[in-house]
Formats: sequence, structure tokens, C-alpha cells
Amino acid sequence: MTLLPSPFFSITHHHHHYSIISQSPPSSFFTSITASTPSRQRRCCSRWVPMDSTQPHRYPTGDKNKLLVLLGATGTGKSRLSIDLATRFYGEVINSDKMQVYKGLDITTNKMPMHERSGIPHHLLGEIDSEKGEFTPADFRSIGDLTICDIVSRQRFPILAGGSNSFVHALVAERFNPDSNVFHGSGSVSSELRYNCCFIWVDVSLPVLFDYLSVRVDDMLDLGMFEELAEFYDHEKYPGEPTNRTGLMKAIGVPEFESYFRRFPPKQGTKTEKRSKKENDKRKSEAGGEREGYEEAVREIKDNTCQLAKKQIGKILRLRGGGWVMRKVDATASFRAAMAATGSREGWREIWEREVLEPSVKIVRRFLEE
Repeated sequence: MTLLPSPFFSITHHHHHYSIISQSPPSSFFTSITASTPSRQRRCCSRWVPMDSTQPHRYPTGDKNKLLVLLGATGTGKSRLSIDLATRFYGEVINSDKMQVYKGLDITTNKMPMHERSGIPHHLLGEIDSEKGEFTPADFRSIGDLTICDIVSRQRFPILAGGSNSFVHALVAERFNPDSNVFHGSGSVSSELRYNCCFIWVDVSLPVLFDYLSVRVDDMLDLGMFEELAEFYDHEKYPGEPTNRTGLMKAIGVPEFESYFRRFPPKQGTKTEKRSKKENDKRKSEAGGEREGYEEAVREIKDNTCQLAKKQIGKILRLRGGGWVMRKVDATASFRAAMAATGSREGWREIWEREVLEPSVKIVRRFLEE
């Protein structure tokens, strides 16, 4: 997810941070992120065809492969930080957001646009067809493992980033039972991990985060979220009963607008016509109750997004209580400065780089040198 999407602000990088992506990393760097793996993992790497090599990588003896895992509630800047770090450490990003894995609803699920990815390869981002059924944590464990093998075989550093902690646990835990839920009391968190992991927790104080999430929803609506959902409902007709929903039908925004679109079905032309804000405002106020229904749906989206953030923090604490060693970086000041800024964003960038990016770079550098 983007940190403060347009029209707020997007961090820019110095050119030399980009240029390293096209270069080959030094052999010492590759040694630091690759090592011997259990036979299961070596076999998976030989089955996974490397993108730019015809030969599977042969792992030296040593420890497990290294994996950077960025944790945090929705909207805390994990996606932005993953790109910042990937440009500095020859990284590739693996998405671990359970809604962003699906194709479609790019604005509603807040996928980072291609032009904001700085050329960094992203995996499992908008790749799964939700019409084929639920993409489960067990699915993510299998495909994520193959993806990590592929990234490492090409001498790159895998970076896992996303808010779905059930996906994160499923992927990195050595012991995983798909029939139990470690976050609902039906299992214990595995303290033994399949990879040599570095966990960075990007945190923002809840009052500041809630204010930001509210503004972010408004911004997503300005970017076309309403039109995107109208097209989705027009195509899907109606998602059906909540208990039967799978995939994108569970994304925040879809159920909240359900009663609205039942009362006010998408009008002809919604699929292809991009309306101006003035035209949207006129549409919202045309029929009796339409504007009220729209505003109620928006309030529910904001409330449910904040509730999601609280639940995600609770799950992170559950993982930490299970023995996962996490290093926390506090992004509160940078978010507060960004939302307060009305002109230049230089102060925002300085705070982000000083209090979030620089500590994270030091953490990763030490991790790779271990």
C-alpha cells in the first residue's frame, strides 16, 4: 500500500539508488543472503525455473536463506519502505496482503501503482484470479516458498511486505497446520522458522493512523474507487451472502457498498465513463436517500479500515509473544508532518528518512552481515 497516495505525497529517491537495480550485486552480498537449505527447499528451487538463468542455483553449506519481513497495520508505509530498502539491497518484493494478491479492484485494495514501484519487481501482487476460489494461507505458503527460491537463485534479496499476518505466519513458520488458526486460539505460533528472518515492525500511533486512514479513503474515492466498485457490482451483479464470499468479495469497500448498489444499481455507462467529481456529487444527490446511502457506506469503510488496523496490531503482538524477534520503527512523526503540510513536503521526507528509513537500513545491513 502506498504511503500517503496522491495528492498527498510520494517519496522521491536519488538517482544512484535506482541505478544499482540494473547492476549485479557483489559475490559477498549474495553469500550473505543465500545459504544451504533443507533438502525440501533445494528441491523446490530446482523445480522453479529461474527467470534469467537456465541452471538452478547450487547452494553452499551454511544457514537458511535470509528473508526480510516488514510488518505493520494497514496504511503504515510498509510498501513504501519495501521499495526504499529494495533499491538499496538488490531486493525484490513479495506481497503478503491477502486482498492485493487478487487481480482487479486496484484502487479499492490500494495496490501500489506501477509508476511508484521504482522498477522493483513485485511478486504475488494482482496475480491471482479470485473467480477460481479462495487463495488460502496454505496456497501462499507453497507459492511464496517457490517465489523466494526464485528470487534467491537470481542473486536478489527477498522482501516480504503486507498486512495479512496469517499469510506471513503460514509462509515463514516451520510448523504450520492449515486447519488451525494461531490468531484465534486454535494453535500456537511456531517459534521455529523456515528462513533466517529479520522482522521490522513499522508502527504509527493509533490516533494519527486513524486520521490518516480516514483521509486515505477520501483520496481513494477521488482516484476512482466508487466507479471501480460500481463496475465490479455491475459485473458481479451482487456478491451474495456474506458467509459465502471469497476473494475480492471480502475486500473492504465491497460489502460496505452492497446495500447502496442494491438500492441504486450502477447506471449504464459506468464501465467506461470516468466522471468528474462535480458529476459524481450530482449523481449522489439525485435520488432520495442516494447521498445518505453513499455517505453511510463511506463511514463504514473508514470504521472497518480502522478496526482492521487494530486487529492487525493484535496479531503482530501475538506473533511477537510467540517468540518472533521484531525491531520496531516509529513512523508517527512522519505521518503527522505529511498530513499537516500544505506546501513543500521536504520536512516530511526528512523525518521519514531520519526516523524510519535510516534505522531500517542499519537493521538490514547488520542482518546481512551476520
